Order: sequence, then structure tokens, then C-alpha cells
Amino acid sequence: MTPTKPVEIKALSGARAVPPLVLVLFHFCESHGYRGLPWFDLIVAKGYLWVEFFFALSGFVLVYVYGPRLRELWTWRGYFQFLWARLSRLYPLHLFMLAAILAEVIVFGLLAHAGGYVSIFDQPYHPVLTWQTFVASLFLVQAWNLFPYLSWNQISWFVSVEFLLCLSFPIYLRLAKARALGVILIAAGVFGLAFLDLTSGRGLDLTFHNGIWRGAAAFAIGVGSAAFFLTRHEAQSFSVEAHSAIQIGVLVALLGALWFGGHPKTQSDILTALPMVALVPALAADRGVLASVLKSKAVMKLGQWSYGIFIGQLFWMNLDRFAEQHLLPALGASVLGISFRQLAWWTEPACLVLLCVAWGAFLTIAIERPVNAALRWLPTRHGVQGASAA
Repeated sequence: MTPTKPVEIKALSGARAVPPLVLVLFHFCESHGYRGLPWFDLIVAKGYLWVEFFFALSGFVLVYVYGPRLRELWTWRGYFQFLWARLSRLYPLHLFMLAAILAEVIVFGLLAHAGGYVSIFDQPYHPVLTWQTFVASLFLVQAWNLFPYLSWNQISWFVSVEFLLCLSFPIYLRLAKARALGVILIAAGVFGLAFLDLTSGRGLDLTFHNGIWRGAAAFAIGVGSAAFFLTRHEAQSFSVEAHSAIQIGVLVALLGALWFGGHPKTQSDILTALPMVALVPALAADRGVLASVLKSKAVMKLGQWSYGIFIGQLFWMNLDRFAEQHLLPALGASVLGISFRQLAWWTEPACLVLLCVAWGAFLTIAIERPVNAALRWLPTRHGVQGASAA
């Protein structure tokens, strides 16, 4: 499969930058409490909904990259090349982080045995760690409604669902070849998210159970949006001012939903999720005021590290939990005349975000890119034309 590589949509690449940071803070605050400031808490408490944005973004970008190659995707060779390209992008960091979490379990267990205390992985708030879920994680099926809990690198449930969506992508792409069907896909995706939101009892906070349907619905919106967008010739017929107005409108709707949309993990989740996914087509023309901000070098760089930040965050959260229990002062202790609880209230999550950003950069530069390049080279060496990663 040797097509011309499509032009990068820089605004969408930059749009990846902020959501992983919000997700880091969401996971931290879920276990450590929220900070007591509405402007912070209302944004962070609904951070889990950015997963909808990523599923929609994935569907959109895959159609943008592979849309002209529908026939090839429906051949065994083309389908294999597509899956190889996607797995060479997703799997290396997933496998590395699975091994890293396993190493933490072993090392913390040995330290606990030597110190006569209970490892953080043997305490009630940690996930159930079994060989069955480990094997399932190796094959990226751990979030396919097989287990009633998250396990190992809990964040990787997203990668598991993404893998399932990649397996079914040729079907989505065939449905997206006509604008009318694209609109139907968008409507079906919106209906699917609304149905899950209204019936789950947890809003859209679905991961190991029904995360596959959550992903399928948001992915459908992305695919359908791409089908409509591409028939508009990348929407270049609109002026920059029109794109700016649309982007500002979507952003205002998102901020309004975050502020006025009610409590997280309730039936009001759909009010926030829809403007999040609407950001994808709103930015896709790479024009407009918000697109210009997202195309800046610093934001683009952070966007390049986003997958590493996202998939690697639990490693540092585990270390933070270990440090809280065995290395850092007690919360009631005084440090330089200040209560450590007060000192750590903001510095701890801030340091965690910075560590996750640095870790994401390392994972991207040292592991993801070189391993991805090596894996994409293998099919060429063995006589199969190189697959292009989207």
C-alpha cells in the first residue's frame, strides 16, 4: 500500500496536546480529591470525556488518510498492511508500559516484603492483577467486555478499544463513501452516545464494560464527519472568518457545558461530549483563530507527545502513591513552618503533570518513533510494500 502521504492537519495534531494533561489531573483528583476551585474542578472532573474527542479524532484521521484506498483495505494484503501500520503505532508503547507496570508490581512487592509492609498493589484501591488480564492485555482484548474490572495499565483500555475499531474500520470506511451515509453515521454515533449516557448509570464513564460501544459511537461521529468534510473539498470554500466563528462557537459551547452542564458521570455527560467531538471537524480545515493557536510549535510538540503522556501516566501515579506512603512527610507534618498537606495541595499534581510530560516526551522519542520506524520497515524487507501509519 504505497499512496502519497496526505498533508498533515496541523490543528488536529495540536489539538491532541491539552486533553492528556486534563486526563492526568482527572485521574489524580479522583483519588486525591478536587482542589476546591470551580474553574479547575469543573474542567478536570469531566476530563474522562476527552476520550470521546480522541475516538472521534481517530475516526476522522483514518478516513482522511485511508479514504482513497477503500478497495485496497478490502483485500487481505491491504487489510494486513493497514493493521500493521496501526499496531506499529499503538502497540510498542502499550507493551512497554505493560512491562513497566509489571516491573513496578515486582519491585514494590520485594520492597514491601523486605520492609514488612503491604505493597500498594495489594491494597484494596488497586486493580485486580491476574495472569488472565495480563494475557488479555498482551492481545489488546482486555476492554472487550471480558472482565468486570480494569487491570494492569488501566489506561490501556482505550488502546484495546482502538484496536477493535481498527479491525472494523473497513466497514466504517465503506459506509462513509457517500455524504448521506456520513450524516447517518454521525446521527447513529450521537444516538449511541446519548443512549449509553442515559442508561449506564455512570454517564459516559465507561471503560472495561461497554467501553467498546462508547468508542464505536464516538468513532462513528469522526468517520461520518470526515465523509462530509472531504466532500466539501476540505471546506476551503469557507472564509477564515467563518472558520473562526465556528471554532469559537464550538469552544463557547464546550466551556458552557463544562460550567453549566451538571455533575460528571450523569446523564448530562452528553452535553459536554458533543462539543468535544465537534472540535474535530471544526478544526479540520486548518484555518481559523483556534486552529492558528493549536498550530504553534509548542502546542504541536506537546501534541506529538500526547500518546506517550496518556499511556504512560499510571506509572508515575503508582510511584506517587508509593512515595506518599513511604518517602514523603506525613500530611500533618510541618515543612519549613508550613503544613505538608497545604504545601502538597497544588505542587503534587503540578509535579505529576510535569513528570508525565517529560515521560511522554521520552517514550515518544526513545521508543515510539524508532520502534514504529523499524516495524514499518519490516514488511518492505519481506516483499510487502511499506504500510503508512496514520
